[in-house]
Parts: sequence; structure tokens; C-alpha cells
Amino acid sequence: MMGGMAREETRTSTSTPIRRTPMRRTPPGGPAAGDGAHPSTRAWTARLLMAGIVLAALNLRPAITSLGALLEEVRDGLGMSAGLAGLLTSVPPLCFAVFGITAPRLARRFGPAAVVCAGMAAIAAGLAIRPYAGGTAGFVAASALALMGIAVSNVLMPVIVKRHFPDRVGSMTGLYSMALALGTSTAAAVTVPMTDALGGSWRTGLAVWAGLAAAALLPWLPFVRRGRELGTRAENAASPSAPAAAAPGAAEDPAARPPLPITRSRTAWALAVFFGLQATAAYITMGWMAQIFRDAGVPAATAGLLLAVTMVMGVPLSFVIPRLATRLPRQGPIVVVLGVCGLAGYAGLYLAPAAGAWAWALLLGISNCAFPLALTMVGMRARTGAGVVRLSAFAQSTGYLISIPGPLLVGVLYQHSGGWGLPLALMAALMIPQTVVGVLAGRDRTVEDETAAR
Repeated sequence: MMGGMAREETRTSTSTPIRRTPMRRTPPGGPAAGDGAHPSTRAWTARLLMAGIVLAALNLRPAITSLGALLEEVRDGLGMSAGLAGLLTSVPPLCFAVFGITAPRLARRFGPAAVVCAGMAAIAAGLAIRPYAGGTAGFVAASALALMGIAVSNVLMPVIVKRHFPDRVGSMTGLYSMALALGTSTAAAVTVPMTDALGGSWRTGLAVWAGLAAAALLPWLPFVRRGRELGTRAENAASPSAPAAAAPGAAEDPAARPPLPITRSRTAWALAVFFGLQATAAYITMGWMAQIFRDAGVPAATAGLLLAVTMVMGVPLSFVIPRLATRLPRQGPIVVVLGVCGLAGYAGLYLAPAAGAWAWALLLGISNCAFPLALTMVGMRARTGAGVVRLSAFAQSTGYLISIPGPLLVGVLYQHSGGWGLPLALMAALMIPQTVVGVLAGRDRTVEDETAAR
């Protein structure tokens, strides 16, 4: 191919000048390597960026699952009621909805790498401060700081993968999802035994996770200074048919812009509701499942390990499910399988929470893998790069808003009923509409076609 291109340039060089700039390929490591950089430099930069992505992904859930493992100790230490603890478990989706929507604007101004770096710093500071902030208000405020960093990083990580690894989106997304699941499960598994090893204080057990976030800062520092320039150049290179996506205020190519707002798309709404309901189930699980097992007589360390088993199921399945989903014209069958596993898991928690604890943990772990499926469907339900950005922002921001009341309502029901019957009934009931809208979102169509038709 290269030889043919060289011969074509030789034949045309005597007649018409060639404009080579639009034909320039993005280097394998992405534009972060810089145009004209030596191949070894580009390879080193790509490896550093890959390490940054993995380390950042590892930090996107420990703030939540480490708290879930020690929720009873935190409640006792801060004098929280079950309803207030439910409010605390609703803070993550609230922060994701409020702060996540600001991520694209921050990225355009400062560059995605700089925003992710700042996000890691916010996570480290929030996790270090919150156990010692004094009182529930300080604990919630410091948690919100950490969750703010998670929110902006959560939105921008898939964008960075798309921009800087355009030829390896599938493998990099799988790697990113696996790292996220690994961080989630590790925090759930080791927080309680690590707390015991460090003296038994829940404050120390929560604060120690700030070190992982601080380590994740390091790979991003070299990208901060040139982040804005590289982010704009990468977006232009990755979406040549839609250059307006890289520069706010620039004229957008009409061919790349849906003629009607994305809110006119039924598929976009179905995907947003599916994202919101799966997030509801995930945050209820991360916040309350360990407590369900503990109330059933399971030791605290074992309860944390069971939560870890649920979370660790996402490590292999986050790699398998997206690949399977892209090979199917409709993703409804996968949605149904995940929904059935969720219903079986909740039924087991109600009927025999301690006797079948490991089986219920596995089933709910499979059900919680609706998250990578939702991310995969975002990419499949839009034809253009601009459409993916719009759909991702709409589905995630709307979905996280939908998920806010769930964990809070579980806490209220638990406090007023004195048991887990009503909360588990709520969780099971929500699984039914999640399956229905997931089947609708999994139909073989795109938001561009829907908005154009309407």
C-alpha cells in the first residue's frame, strides 16, 4: 500500500500539488505522541498513556465499595441513621450526574488529560480527608470531592481511549473495563482485613485508598501541559467527517449532525433509562449488599469478600460481553439473561441469604455486568463520532439522575421495615423495567436515523 501511494505521488507531482495534511494518519499511540515524533518516542508515550488509563480506571470505584464494606462502622462512628446512610449511598450517582456533565466543557478548555489528572488529585484529596473531616457533613463533603474527580474521569476515559487509540478501541475498552472492575472488587475484598491489620480503625481503612489515587497522578503529568492541543488535534484526526466536535463554536458539518435533538430518539431514551436502572442496581449492591449479608449472620470479612466476588465478575465479563454484543444485531438476549440472573439473585437473598450467599453473589455479579453492555450499546446505537458523544453524554447524565433515588429509598425502607424484605422486593421490581428498556435499546437502529425520520 505504501509503495502504491509513493507511485501515485510520483505520477501526480508534475501536475497538481497534493494536499497531504487531511490524509495524515493518526499514529498508533494516538496524537498524544505528537506528529513527527520518533517511533520509539511515540511507543513510549502510548505505553505511558495506557498505564495512566489503567491506573485511573482502578480508582473509579474504590471510594464507593470501600465505604460499602465498612458502612456499619462508619454509621456507628458518625451516628448515622439507616436513612442517612441511604442518602450517603445516593451521593455517587448524584455527583456523577451533576459533575459528569461538565466534563466535556472542561476538556475543551484544559484538555482531557489535564482534567483526568485533576480528577485523580481530587480523588486522592477527598479520600484522605473524609475519614477525618469530623461529622457527617464533613464526611459527605469530602466524599463529594472524591466523587467529583471520579465523575469527570468516568466520562472522559472512554473519550481518551477513542481519541488516542482509534485502531484499538475494542481492546482498550476491554482493558479499561477490566481495570475498573478489578479496582471495584479489590476494594470490597481487602478493605476489612486491611483495616484490621492497620489497627482496626475504619478511618484508616478508608483513608489508605488515597494512596492509589495519588499513584495514578504520575502517568498523567507529562500530558497536562500539552493536553488541550493534543485533545483538539486528536478529535480532528479521529472524526474527519465531523471537525466541529473538536472546537466549540466552530461550524459543524451538516452531514455529521443529527437534524433533530437526540431527545427525540426513542432509542436514546431507552438507553438512558437502561443505564439509569442498571446504575441503580449497581449502587444499591455496592452500598448495601455487604450489610445484607452481615445482618444475615455472615462475618464482616466474609461479607466484604462476597461483595468482592460480585464485583470481580465484571473483570472477565467486561471483556467478553462487549465482544459478544458487537457480533449480534440485537443485544436483547444478553439483556434478558442479565435480568434473569438479577431476579434469581434477589430471590436468593430473600429466601436464604446466608446459606446460598456465594451463589447469590455470583448471580448478582453477572447481572451487574449490564454496565459494560450499556457502554457498548452507546457506541453501537450511533453512526457518527458526534452522535456517540451526544448519546454518551445524554445516556450517562440522564441515567445517573434516574439512579439517585434508589439507594436512598432502600435505606428508608430498611429503616422503617426493620428488615430486607421490602428493599429486596424493590430491587427485584426494578429489574423488570430494566430488562424491558434494555431490549428496546438493543434493537438494530441508530439515533441519527431515528432523529432524521422524525
